[in-house]
Amino acid sequence: MAEPSVLARILGRLAYEFSVMQPMLPTYVHLIVSALFPIYAGAHASLSRPSSAAKPAKRKKAKHDGDASSDEDAEEEHKMEGLAPSDALIMPLLAGCTLAGLYFLLKWLQDPSLLNKLLNGYFALFGVFSVARLITDALDMGHLFLFPRRYALHGALYHVNGKEKTAVPVAGNVKDKLPVGSPLPGLLSKIPLSDRIRELLWFDRAWPGNKWTLRMYLHRVFSGKLAVGAHGLIGFICAVLAVAYFNFVDKPWYLTNLMGFGFSYGALQLMSPTTFSTGSLILGALFFYDIYFVFFTPMMVTVAKSLDVPIKLVFPRPSPTGDTSTAPSHAMLGLGDVVLPGIMIGLALRFDLFLFYLRRQARVMPREEGAEATVNKPKYFSVAGQLSDRFWTHTLAGRPLFGPAAGSKPEPPFTFPKTYFKASLIGYVLGMLTTLGVMQTWGHAQPALLYLVPGVLGSLWLTAALKGELGLMWEFSEAIEEEDEDSANKPGEDKKTNSSSERSSFFSLSDKKSQEREARMNKAIRQHVTIESESEHDGEDRVKKLTGHRSDREVFSFSIESPYTLKQPQSVAKVSEDAKAREEQEEQEQSPVEKDKPNWAPPASSKKTTEQPQKRVRLK
Repeated sequence: MAEPSVLARILGRLAYEFSVMQPMLPTYVHLIVSALFPIYAGAHASLSRPSSAAKPAKRKKAKHDGDASSDEDAEEEHKMEGLAPSDALIMPLLAGCTLAGLYFLLKWLQDPSLLNKLLNGYFALFGVFSVARLITDALDMGHLFLFPRRYALHGALYHVNGKEKTAVPVAGNVKDKLPVGSPLPGLLSKIPLSDRIRELLWFDRAWPGNKWTLRMYLHRVFSGKLAVGAHGLIGFICAVLAVAYFNFVDKPWYLTNLMGFGFSYGALQLMSPTTFSTGSLILGALFFYDIYFVFFTPMMVTVAKSLDVPIKLVFPRPSPTGDTSTAPSHAMLGLGDVVLPGIMIGLALRFDLFLFYLRRQARVMPREEGAEATVNKPKYFSVAGQLSDRFWTHTLAGRPLFGPAAGSKPEPPFTFPKTYFKASLIGYVLGMLTTLGVMQTWGHAQPALLYLVPGVLGSLWLTAALKGELGLMWEFSEAIEEEDEDSANKPGEDKKTNSSSERSSFFSLSDKKSQEREARMNKAIRQHVTIESESEHDGEDRVKKLTGHRSDREVFSFSIESPYTLKQPQSVAKVSEDAKAREEQEEQEQSPVEKDKPNWAPPASSKKTTEQPQKRVRLK
């Protein structure tokens, strides 16, 4: 009998490995989906106006009216910490020293319980804020799907105006279309609603935008206010309960993953390689770091199995064949295998947004001879909420459910091409599948970056080569706009000194870098918390305006301001009515001469002035 061919032996081995791997397929699908979730969400949350789009015109802050659509053109500000090429050397060294320190500490302690308690307390503080941010953003996204800013109905595009409580047709087949008074989108707006239910739904639609204001004042120490919305409060409470349960009751795998999602989601909005060359260099250095500490030392595997802290994603899997133990078995994926490739995937998505607005720029030729041509940058439209708008205005295939109206204002883009983002995601999935296949075949833990780094970087640079945009990708930098602002403030300074290749390290302790980080942190905090410092001379008025305290003897005060108008007690309302009646009676009792006497004021140069006593009504 002839021996089977090489191809037959390969196919037979693949069939055997697939039969062995089949019980693990649900676990591996769960692992890949869980790894993609924080990457996809964090990359989209990090989007902001690229340098290829025009800066928004400065405008005065309008009083918030509780309408989510009033902020649809507001620019997101995500000041990310840029990484420098020197971080390619520093990051593996710091990671290696930390890993070795934890490994030898575990060997010395022999029982990791004490170390687990200390590290869990350390991660609990960050876990509350990261999980709260994740839950808050998830609630905001879900609310936008229920109450979008735009929706299509019968071939017309409707814009929802929360202040007027109507949806107005603005594009498409707008002929004979009347405004809709229902807050529900699409065909749901045809559901008959009572006046009470309609008002309740309009209130629910404006609910996330109505925020409570917390004011606090401590004499010569702190004075500020914080705006808290309903979704933020729910997210914070859920995060505190989850972290408390994780640290004091039990550590189930789903809470470990929830905290891991929060850390990854926040990290992808915090760090950026700034350029593709810097990101490739950093991932290349961590590529060798991961290989060494997994294949040549037992440190990484030992630390990952010994520490019960939320630095990994955990997935339940079936017990091996012949294992009679009742202890649950889990597969693990380190957060570094999610965050580190994720920062490059997020950079690819921001590069796609940069190219989208770059291709919409228009070059204007000058009228005068010898003058340089100018470039008109297109207006930037916020991408926040565009996913929900697209869901209610397009089919699943991407075809719009409305047509353009003649002479109508162009609609903001509902999406943009994500060529490099999709390519990097495909490379990440292929790298993850290769990791799982090799691990299943050889039965040994694998350094995931060994396969993820070539998959992500290879897909990005290969896509750029096929599209003929290698030079454009190499020259792309997220520090361009920051450099232009710096050079505009310092016209005599050489632009080369601000080059992205000479950016200080992420781990730099220089005074300039620390000042930049402090200013950036203060700016990020001021988006949510307004902080004012009290000076000895001219700061008192600003503090009074901010906190509302009226006495210069006040030491401490705390107040909560509702976003809604509160009803006065009957006693206070009665006193106010009595005071108003007395004022009207006094005006009627005035003599006709005094009543008709014209208002007169002495000239400014006059030394004598007349002051009329002001009437004040004091309510007790």
